[in-house]
Amino acid sequence: MARLSFEKKRAQEPVGHPAVVAVRVSAAGSASVGGAPVVAAPGERIQQAVLNHLKRLAISLGAPIRATIHDEDAGCVVPLEVSADGSSRTTGEPARVPAPETPVGTAGMPTGQFGPPPVMDVATPAFPPAHAVPAPVAPPAFVPAAPEPLPVPAPTPAFVPVEPEPPRAHTPARGFDAVAEAMFGDGPVTETVEGAELLTEPMTRINEAVRAGRIEAAAELADRTTTEATGVLGPRHPEVLHLRELRAYIAYLADDPARAFRLSLDLARLRRQALDPEAAYGNVRSAATAWRAVRDPEEGLRMGRDLIDLWTELGAEPGPAATDPGPLQSARARMTRLTERAARA
Repeated sequence: MARLSFEKKRAQEPVGHPAVVAVRVSAAGSASVGGAPVVAAPGERIQQAVLNHLKRLAISLGAPIRATIHDEDAGCVVPLEVSADGSSRTTGEPARVPAPETPVGTAGMPTGQFGPPPVMDVATPAFPPAHAVPAPVAPPAFVPAAPEPLPVPAPTPAFVPVEPEPPRAHTPARGFDAVAEAMFGDGPVTETVEGAELLTEPMTRINEAVRAGRIEAAAELADRTTTEATGVLGPRHPEVLHLRELRAYIAYLADDPARAFRLSLDLARLRRQALDPEAAYGNVRSAATAWRAVRDPEEGLRMGRDLIDLWTELGAEPGPAATDPGPLQSARARMTRLTERAARA
């Protein structure tokens, strides 16, 4: 199996053309996103698990996702769009699903189980502040952060390929984006290195577990495989480093951003010591993604200082960090906001 690649070239996604997926939530409590099963964690509602899955997928891909959610449990169909920063909004009114052999009545606001998606601290809000909505007959099935009313776009048929704009610029996928592309089959096949054949079978099992939504099982297998590979190949072997990158991404998917941050920042230091500025910058970008998911301002400040110190050092050396100053400026702006929040707390 080829190693995970960080050399993928891709065009910027055109704004206004989100990917379209179909979501189904059965009355029995199961769910699927684009045909892939979604499993709720113990004590977690299946609707919340679906929202978390869509959020993580949109953030990982760096592009919005439009979902048509058929919720048999709530008896409604809800159009939802999840932005690349994890925020979400309904793109139309929820519609009641008629009972079998019963003609459709007027659409009403259905009751349901969905609560708000997890709040993420992002540098630039994707939508205007929420406004009060007149009370409907019953609470809506989805209650994401409500934006200013926007014109409802024409409905997009599910799974219709989007005609992209002509590419204007190409940038390599970095950080968790590169890990996600390789895992979901969008990354290129690259040359293998000595020792990679030993990891073919466990890497396949890890990727299958992640794609099936079995995050806890994927994390346990990744930990065991990393320990065994380190003993055989050594801690700085390229395949061991790729395994550690995958482990950091799995921690992020499991809503453990602090661990994902630490793993990614440690890898960035190792890559910098090995004089690999491209890979080091990718790990820094992964650490930054995990850092933005940390909600506690005090913890965010502690982590941010370590991140920005290393990022600044990379930016002062030849390499991609020096030619891409925008993300570092955004990270410094977030530090200012965290400082203000910590002072208020």
